[in-house]
Amino acid sequence: MSDEAVDERTTREQILDAARQCFAHTGYSATSLNDIAAEVGIRRPSLLHHFVSKETLYEEVFEQLLADWFSRLADSITAPSRGLEKVEQVLDAGFGFFADNPAYVTLMRREAIDGGSHLAIDLAATLRPLFDEAVDYFEREMAAGVFRDQDAAQLLLTGYGALLSYFSDAPFLEGLLDESPLTEASLARRRSHIIDFFRSALELPK
Repeated sequence: MSDEAVDERTTREQILDAARQCFAHTGYSATSLNDIAAEVGIRRPSLLHHFVSKETLYEEVFEQLLADWFSRLADSITAPSRGLEKVEQVLDAGFGFFADNPAYVTLMRREAIDGGSHLAIDLAATLRPLFDEAVDYFEREMAAGVFRDQDAAQLLLTGYGALLSYFSDAPFLEGLLDESPLTEASLARRRSHIIDFFRSALELPK
């Protein structure tokens, strides 16, 4: 690979990184290509050489988000484990992804609030197969007597909110907790609580 190709790849990645941060912090409408170019240290024409519009750049940022998210979950979803062990593996994968990518969480929340209006893809339709697969898993385990009977869809929605809001609302939560929610110790406590929540909801009475 030539030096020019390496530089082009590096610039493109820097643009995507900067765009992800800008879109997450100020939202789609309030972010301009000039903002992103300034963050990278290039001029707008140089950015347009890589991405022809803000819409194109935003969609690629989001496609990267979804690809990384599906990749992180893939191993835990396809693992042969069952019951609470599998639930914990999936929660660990999701929690770890959110902890490593807080800007992604904020971006996802912004887009969900806006109803996916800035994307050419239907975000809900894209995520629906993953959601349906999780509902089917819980319902199969409930029918087999492994889990306590619950409304599987509602349980997943509760878990979704509990995970995403913790990371997207971290600055607000810091004021409530008098400590950063994103320290290693705080994250460990939150992870343990989420696992305990699902265990309490799903374990059969003894």
